[in-house]
Amino acid sequence: MTTYPKRFSHIGITVPDINKAAKFYSEVMGWYTIMPPSLVKKETDTAIGQMCIDVFGDDWETFEIAHLATSDGIGVELFSFPHGKKEAPEFNPFNTGLFHFCVQDPDIEGLIEKIVAAGGKQRMPIREYYPNDKPYKMCYVEDPFGIVFEIYTHSYELTYSSGAYANEG
Repeated sequence: MTTYPKRFSHIGITVPDINKAAKFYSEVMGWYTIMPPSLVKKETDTAIGQMCIDVFGDDWETFEIAHLATSDGIGVELFSFPHGKKEAPEFNPFNTGLFHFCVQDPDIEGLIEKIVAAGGKQRMPIREYYPNDKPYKMCYVEDPFGIVFEIYTHSYELTYSSGAYANEG
């Protein structure tokens, strides 16, 4: 069996308020709304109900979900559960688990301004991978709900193909 690169389909993000999150990600990030916030009920007589029981177990009755998509067709599922913690876990990249996701925008300064204006945070100064050589920039930010993500100005392939970690000189 041949191994080949799999495409990235979507990411699921749990948020405290589905409507505020859907608004933030559509208005600030520009993601397309595929399905607006909708209520899902625990039920065994529908395919989606049974699927959710398989995934979440039996300890829930309802939750809200919205589906968005990036400009390159990557899906973003937003989930909001009535129970559970309503704040993001403390940022700790040293522990096993999902660390962050990354978006790409050539206007990194403009996107950061929009994120901050919408209640998010800039977590660090904008940094350059190749100062005075190539315009590849990055920055970690936080959405209004405490979810940390990264912004690149250029593609992942361009950023790393030149050896960003190579010894200089």
